[in-house]
Order: sequence, then structure tokens, then C-alpha cells
Amino acid sequence: MNSSTVTLNNPIAGQRTTIIQDIKSLVKFIVLIANVLPVIAGFWLALHFTNTSLTEHLGTFLLTIGGSGLVIAGALILNNWYDVDIDTVMERTKQRPTVTGNFSLRAVLIMGIAASVLGFILLLFTSISAVIYALIGWITYVFFYTMWTKRRYTWNTIIGSVSGAVTPLIGWAAIDASFHIVPFALFLLLFIWQMPHTYAIAIKKNDEYKAAKVAMLPAVRGFKVTKVHMVIYIALLFPIPFLLSSLGTTFMVIASILNAAWLALAIRGFYMKDNYKWANWNFLYSVNYMTILFLLMIFVTLPIFYN
Repeated sequence: MNSSTVTLNNPIAGQRTTIIQDIKSLVKFIVLIANVLPVIAGFWLALHFTNTSLTEHLGTFLLTIGGSGLVIAGALILNNWYDVDIDTVMERTKQRPTVTGNFSLRAVLIMGIAASVLGFILLLFTSISAVIYALIGWITYVFFYTMWTKRRYTWNTIIGSVSGAVTPLIGWAAIDASFHIVPFALFLLLFIWQMPHTYAIAIKKNDEYKAAKVAMLPAVRGFKVTKVHMVIYIALLFPIPFLLSSLGTTFMVIASILNAAWLALAIRGFYMKDNYKWANWNFLYSVNYMTILFLLMIFVTLPIFYN
């Protein structure tokens, strides 16, 4: 029988899940893809600014994507392993195999460590700088965020943002280890973006975070304070397009328009009665915002479009 069609009993929800579904849940597949995209963008932009082609570095590209993907997946798996008690309480995480018992915690721990180690080994064949950036992200997410700050401090979001922000640096460093304003700007973009993005999720799932006793800002200090923080962080995104002026006027204009629209949406939150609806709008906007920007970075640097 094909392993992808094997179904497993879910003792909590009484539903049946496939092994593929459980693995996708374990590695937080959507989150994984969202973190690999900036790696690809960083790699692509490094090729562009060093005047080299993808065909020249195809092997390095595969090692970079495979290695970084495994490192990120390993960190996410270890997050699931450590947070099983929280995931049991929160409605949106009750289907994870660590909660249902489809995978034993010991097996999950081994998977997380194995994926991480294999990922670092693959990245060693690219550059030491790429490994260092990946290690910074992994340690920050697994130890400083998951195991230390997430349950205790509202500034856990700041710590978690560091791990997500290093992803384009991994891709860039696989090609060029020298300092350049572009990867620095990408780091700032991702670091700042993750704050309002995560706050929107925290407002949407405020009741669940309270029940799980996770110290998210809305659960501890309320919606109004969280909205103020969101407006401040979104405003901090405005200089980023100008740091990326080397990508051309088209990118700068579109990025600036996206920033202005997001700020207007954030300010509207002070006048809306339905906080959860507003938070969902911000969440959806933030996801599309980042996807559009990183795809646009690649688009405007394609040889047929870039002057």
C-alpha cells in the first residue's frame, strides 16, 4: 500500500488523516514555504548583483534551497515537539500529529534533529556564511523563541522575527559573502513585517492564546496597545523601498503604495468595532504583501526587464 494513502485514527477529533497530511502539519508546510521564498529571493538577487547566472550556480541553488528548507523544517518540527501542551489547548493546532498521537514525541524529536543536521550539512557545501546565518535563525527560533520567551514575554515576537528575517541572508551568502545594502534591507523588511503580521494572528486567535497562557501582546496588554504597535511597525516599513532603490523605480513605487495601503488599513482598526474581522484583513494583506514584494524583486531583475 502506498504510504501516502495510509490513514491514521485521530483520538481527539475522531477524524482520519494521511501520513502526508500529518507530515505537512508537522513541518507547518505553509510557514515552511513562506520562509523558503525569501531564501530564493536572496539567492536570485545575489546572482543579479554579482552578474552571474543561475545556470552557473544551479548545484549551489539546489543545495541552498534543500539545506535551508531542511533547517527550517527541523526548527518547525522541534517547535511542534516542545509546544505539544499548548497545541493541545489551541483549537487550530489540535490536528497536529504530536497532539493526536499519530507520531510519538520521541519520533518527532528525532525527526527535528535529523532534518536540522542534514540541512546544515547541505549548506556546508555552499558557504560558511550561509551556515552561520542558518544557525543564527535556528538557535533563535528553537531556543530563544520557542523554549524561552514565547510563554513568558510579550516581546517573544521580536525574538521570533529575527529567525525569519535571516532567510534572505542565507540565500545571498550562498553566492556572495561580502556586505551589500540589499540583503541588509531584506533583513529589515522581514524583521519589521513579521511584527504586524504576527500581531494580526494574535488578535485573531486571542482567546486561544489566553487559554494556552501564551504571552502574546493582545492577550496581555489588550487590542488597543497592539493596534498602536502595528501602526508603528508598518510606518517603519516606509524607508525600506528607498534602501532597495537599486531594484528600480517600479519596485520602489509599488512597494511604497503597498506600505501606504497597509498603514491605512491598520489605522482603520481604531474605528472598527469588529476587531477579529479587522485582524483577519490585516493578516491576509500581510501575506499577500510579502508574496507580492518578493516575487516583484525577482520580476524586476529578470534580464528582459532590468535596464
